[in-house]
Amino acid sequence: MILRPAETRDLSALYRLEQVAFSGDRFSRRQLWHLLNRANALTLVAEAADGRLQGYGTLLFRHGSGRARLYSFCVHPEARGNGLGRRMLQWLEDAAGRHCCDWLVLEVRADNAPALALYRSMGFAPAEWLGDYYEDGCAGWRMVKPLGLAQAG
Repeated sequence: MILRPAETRDLSALYRLEQVAFSGDRFSRRQLWHLLNRANALTLVAEAADGRLQGYGTLLFRHGSGRARLYSFCVHPEARGNGLGRRMLQWLEDAAGRHCCDWLVLEVRADNAPALALYRSMGFAPAEWLGDYYEDGCAGWRMVKPLGLAQAG
């Protein structure tokens, strides 16, 4: 599995991955294109040896902010449970650190036990309950993790 920054040529594969991995709150092709080409963002893809995308994650950065936001994180259902999510998350954390971010923030569905377990095991802590956060009414958690100097303090 190769982890690399996404490129515009990955747009169709990213869109297909969204359709397979999420039942709702999916990005449109236009939104994905914007994340790849216009947003102050970095998208990672996990590419199998046969060229198929098995996962992706997008970080959003704000000018003048020490926080990066894990805006989307997705592992293909067939690739779950083998450590790929952990590898991708570590790559994204390292990228946030290289962007001089002290904190990584994310939102996760309250009913997504595997994702919550992964994030907790990687040092994220629940910071805020988000009632009725997702389009289907599911609640969520905002979770945070200190990076770099914030972690040492």
